Amino acid sequence: MEAYALEWANLLLRWAHVVVGIAWIGASFYFIWLDDRLEASPDPKFAGELWAIHGGGFYSARKYRLAPAELPATLHWFKWEAYWTWITGFALLVLMYYVNAELYLIDPAVMALSKPAAIGLALGSLIFGLIAYEAVCRSPLGKNEALLSATIFLLLALAAWGLARVFSGRGAFIHYGAILGTIMAANVAHVIIPGQRRMVQAMREGRAPDAKDSLIGKQRSVHNTYFTLPVVFVMISNHYASVFGHRWGWLALVALTLAGALIRVWFVLRHKRSAHAWVWILGVLFVLLAAVLVAPPRPTAASKVDFSEIRKIVDTRCVACHAERPSFQGMNEAPKGVKLDTDERIRAQATQIHAQTVLGKVMPPGNLTAMTEEERGLLDRWYRAR
Repeated sequence: MEAYALEWANLLLRWAHVVVGIAWIGASFYFIWLDDRLEASPDPKFAGELWAIHGGGFYSARKYRLAPAELPATLHWFKWEAYWTWITGFALLVLMYYVNAELYLIDPAVMALSKPAAIGLALGSLIFGLIAYEAVCRSPLGKNEALLSATIFLLLALAAWGLARVFSGRGAFIHYGAILGTIMAANVAHVIIPGQRRMVQAMREGRAPDAKDSLIGKQRSVHNTYFTLPVVFVMISNHYASVFGHRWGWLALVALTLAGALIRVWFVLRHKRSAHAWVWILGVLFVLLAAVLVAPPRPTAASKVDFSEIRKIVDTRCVACHAERPSFQGMNEAPKGVKLDTDERIRAQATQIHAQTVLGKVMPPGNLTAMTEEERGLLDRWYRAR
């Protein structure tokens, strides 16, 4: 019953995380688009204005250069989308990767960690990632966008490399995304919203708002929009063991981060009508580079393997979970509905078995059933010789 309750908690948290994430990303994309599409206004107090039509109605939007002369009675804030995206994401992280650290976070072949040590290092990576980001943003580098962007990218590359040497591939990828998500939410909670509160307070006191708050808020908002596509990639990556389980998976993650940022840059430039094709082409080239990095080796002639040997490996290492009636403690259903308790089911799932146990080496999770390299080699030979 406990496993069933955890499964429903996971499902509902994922649902909530996706919904609030869509709301946050949608609002972020819209305001970046709006800012870049503003047209010159005849009124000098406005930075620009825009007319739009949607849902059968006309809309008029205007942006002040700094602030209106009087504070409006109703002022809408955009913050809870960000906060709830992080809250639901962190809850999922706890439920999946910390409660089940021995399955999804720890890989003894990478580093032999106790459960408390793994969780401590995981939480530390989020805190240290945020501190490092804030340090470079608040340093003199923060005044030079090109140098700042290059430094942040190098720090992220170092994070991807380091995480892959501590956690399982799945755990490394998700914590890389969690670092980005934590930075994004912190930008909203500790930079953008406080700056906006100071601007509002200044108006209430009859003072002119500090333009610095506006500039820094815009900088962090732009950072968030460039982080978005890499974060979304990480959210879906745990379905692709051949990527996160590959020994060069961390480098593919770095390439895809750069690809996502470049593609987002192209869309932002496109809003301004100043986009150049080479930006998105370079982004696509980095996607292709990632695909090449984690590509499986060329198939070679493989000797036949007696199917009885494969059935023995699957029965010993996999069927405890992947069966009509799993015998693994606390498990009521086969994960993702994958059942390997008959010859027909094993043959039907051959590609998935090969991807998970040979290419990605993520199954069994945490290698709990101690599948050997010789057994993985037999599975590889069987798959290639079919």
